This record gives sequence, C-alpha cells and structure tokens, in this order.
Amino acid sequence: MKLIDGNAIAQEVLAEVKNRVAKLSPVIPHVAFVRVGEDPASVSYVTKKQKTAAEVGMKASLKVFPESVSKEELFAHLDALNADSTVHGILIQAPLPKHLPETEVFNRVSANKDVDGFGTQSIGRLVQELPGAFAACTPAGVIELLRRSGVETAGKHAVVVGRSLIVGKPAAVLLLAKGCDCTVTIAHSRTRDLPTIVRQADIVVAAIGKPKFITADMIKPGAVVIDVGINRVPDSTKKTGYRIVGDVDFEGVSPKCAAITPVPGGVGPMTVAMLMQNTLNACERAQSRG
Repeated sequence: MKLIDGNAIAQEVLAEVKNRVAKLSPVIPHVAFVRVGEDPASVSYVTKKQKTAAEVGMKASLKVFPESVSKEELFAHLDALNADSTVHGILIQAPLPKHLPETEVFNRVSANKDVDGFGTQSIGRLVQELPGAFAACTPAGVIELLRRSGVETAGKHAVVVGRSLIVGKPAAVLLLAKGCDCTVTIAHSRTRDLPTIVRQADIVVAAIGKPKFITADMIKPGAVVIDVGINRVPDSTKKTGYRIVGDVDFEGVSPKCAAITPVPGGVGPMTVAMLMQNTLNACERAQSRG
C-alpha cells in the first residue's frame, strides 16, 4: 500500500508557483479574500491561505464583513474588486449566512478572477474543456495527487461518492476529461446498493461528508482511494476534544489499497496549493491580455 503524501506534493506545487511568481516581477499576483462573519473554521482557512500566499511571494488582502451584511453592500465590494486591475483572484469564503444566496454571490465575481472555480461560467467552461477554465481547488488537487503519484487513470473506472458543487460534480468532470480519461460513476447518499457500486471502482473519490463512511467491504483489492472528507469526531484524549477523520475508514481500508490519501495530510494541503496556482494563472492571463 502506497500512502499518497498530500503535504509533500503540495510543497512541490507551491515551489513551482513560487518560481513562476518570481519571474513576473515587478508584477505581484494578488488574491483578495472576502469573509462574512467569524466562523472559527472560516477564520482558520483564510489565515492559512493568506500565510501560504505570502510564502510564495503573492499579495493577499482580506475584507471581513459582519454576518448582517446586506447583499447590496457585499456586491458593491465585489464589483470594486472586479474593477481593480491589481487584483487577480477573488475568493469568497464559504459558508455564507443564509440570507446571502451563494450561487448569486459566486457569480458576482468576474470569470477572469474566479480562482475558486464556483461561478457558472467557470463550471461551464470546465465541462466544455475550454482553455483557461478555473477548476474548483479541491477537485483540482485530487487530480494533481493522482497525476503526481503516477496513478494510471486512462480507461479506469472512477467512482465519486458525493455530488456537491464544490467537490463531487467538478471532480467527476475532471476525471472524465481528456487527459484523465476515466469512466466515471457518481454515487451519493440516495444511491441504491452503494457498496456494490463503489466495489467496482479502480479509483474511489470519497466526498460525502460522513466520517468513516467508506468501509473495507466497499473497496476492491488494489483500488486507489482519495479521501476528501474532513470530519470532527469527539475524542476526549485530545486537547480540542475532537480529532479529524476522513470519509474513509483508513485503518480498515488501507490494507486493501494500492494507494490511499491520509486525513489529515492528504487532499487538504492540495486545496490551498491549487488556489495559489489558479491565482498565478489568473495573473499571467491578465498580463497577456495587457
């Protein structure tokens, strides 16, 4: 069994990004973060992204709004970022308060600056396999893990467990696309006889948001398993009172696998690395447009 080290591969990607950023001088790629409220997880995620941007030589700015912010006020700020030629990427940290319609908010970001890949134009361009499409960072990270780990994908049966707009759907599109060339099945919580479906997979991408949902009896011997899940489960032995586990029962599944990602240290670091890569790409394209 091969352990796919997301931390090591993310560092490879970030080193490449840092080298390309240096070549752009005096232009500095700039990613603008927008956060609504003080959700602890969101605060932590944005802080990590800001730190990583600084490490690769990018500029990162942050605007924090109270949870009560109106759609109009938020949109006015996004419009200003869209119009600012020194801003190359815009990321709105999800989740948003219920009074803000997420799809509408994501679509307010210019397609040229949608480095999170959540806008309608970005998703449409991804499906059409058009050059310059921004892929959502987590599924893009999944593909990069497979590629850099030497996993053969052409003609393989990939089963994506989960159908979210952020991971499941774009992961399926990327696995299906030319270059990956998988045969793809999308399964979810309502799939009938889900274990039988997953057992057919050469590659399993688990993104259903349920701790240890994928068990050993659902995995074909020699399969490659990519665990996207980040779940908190109670653990009195930890200072925090919880520990992080994936959507895969790692202890039970790993002995059957050809390769598997751990949680933490698998897909998570790749999400941030791919955000930096998307921002750099956005900056380079802006320079080529003049």
